[in-house]
Amino acid sequence: MSTFEQFNLPKSVQKAIDDLGFTTPTPIQEKSFAVIMSGRDMMGIAQTGTGKTFAYLLPLLKLYKFSPTHTPKIVILVPTRELVVQVVEEVEKLTKHMSVRTLGIYGGVNINTQKTAVYQGIDILVGTPGRTMDLALDNVIRFDETSKLVIDEFDEMLNLGFRVQLTAILAMMRPKRQNILFSATMTDEVDAVLNDFFDFPEEVSLAASGTPLENIKQITYEVPNFNTKINLLKHLLSKNEDMSRVLIFVNNKKISDMLHESIDEDFEGQFGVIHSNKSQNYRLSTMASFQEGNLRGIITTDIMARGLDISDITHVINFEIPEYPELYMHRIGRTGRADATGTAISFFTPREEEFKMEAEVLMNRELAIEPFPEEVEISIKLIGPEKDKQPIKFLMKKPKLDGDGAFHDKAKKNKKVNLGGPSKTKKKTHGSVNRNMLKTRDKKRKDKK
Repeated sequence: MSTFEQFNLPKSVQKAIDDLGFTTPTPIQEKSFAVIMSGRDMMGIAQTGTGKTFAYLLPLLKLYKFSPTHTPKIVILVPTRELVVQVVEEVEKLTKHMSVRTLGIYGGVNINTQKTAVYQGIDILVGTPGRTMDLALDNVIRFDETSKLVIDEFDEMLNLGFRVQLTAILAMMRPKRQNILFSATMTDEVDAVLNDFFDFPEEVSLAASGTPLENIKQITYEVPNFNTKINLLKHLLSKNEDMSRVLIFVNNKKISDMLHESIDEDFEGQFGVIHSNKSQNYRLSTMASFQEGNLRGIITTDIMARGLDISDITHVINFEIPEYPELYMHRIGRTGRADATGTAISFFTPREEEFKMEAEVLMNRELAIEPFPEEVEISIKLIGPEKDKQPIKFLMKKPKLDGDGAFHDKAKKNKKVNLGGPSKTKKKTHGSVNRNMLKTRDKKRKDKK
């Protein structure tokens, strides 16, 4: 059995590994180590929960050489603020016996505070693309000494629209550097950026792109509307005590707040809610409460689907099916991590059936549809977007072919033939309007005389 000893790590790093109680590297850590140590560009394809962070940190820390400069030698870019905080914590765990200055930067906090921290000197910089670019354009962060660039969750960055920021940062860096990229999926857009900016990176793949984790049980329920989804979710939470650590995913912030308000009526104080409108402190404290077991679950948008190290998730619930099948993969990857098993439950309406099918195509697997529980009330109350779609469905209905309903009465009226008689509803013509205007004018002239 392989151990971390085979990596021949510096004593300071090996001691940190021993302090953490880790003995055996994960497959992606084993496969990546030699490639990164060779100095070649690398593209790692691996699902969440596979140990990607240590996969690039361990060889980089072995290659790291101290220098007295104050600009970062290693730059690590990640898509979300939460992931910045998490990666900084991982770096600090591994470097606690080393003289390494690590700084995390992200938007949503005072930029001047971060500028002050940058001026104190950095060895390893962890940041989101937006805030890193802002500080670089202000000439606060310089990349003169940066020899290693890590872009983690590469596909998610492109999904979030960070391509412009990434391009700007790459343009500011010196060409002679090692690029290490990690992505859960290999999309066309990822491929295009690789061709434009990187020199034939060696691919290290842990699993084929889009392959689901085999230890995740996936089931789905066909549900007519939003309020029935709430009834079903409450039923499942009441019935299944094993749903003890739950992540509930929705597609936008408004729905997450609506759902949280409804769930809190029956499960008061048991669920938190996280999305981009929540303050950074609130988001971090909610995550901490969940990790410590003080919350049964979190309702969130896809901000939490990527890279966050939240352990022992028993169930992932897709309250709404995401529009992009890759996001479905990232969501369910929050459970069944490492050697654990997990369950992913998805609700879909007729409108979302197409999204479910796209996820099935990506995984090359048909999802099982569970019978809808008879004891769950099917609501007829519709929310805004559902109401808006009703008239369209009504117009698409086929007319009755027999009887004298309203449709036929209207059709008969439209079929009346004009036989040339006077019309009771005949409108005034422009000519009659003009004649009336002339009469009024002539009357005014007589009055003046």
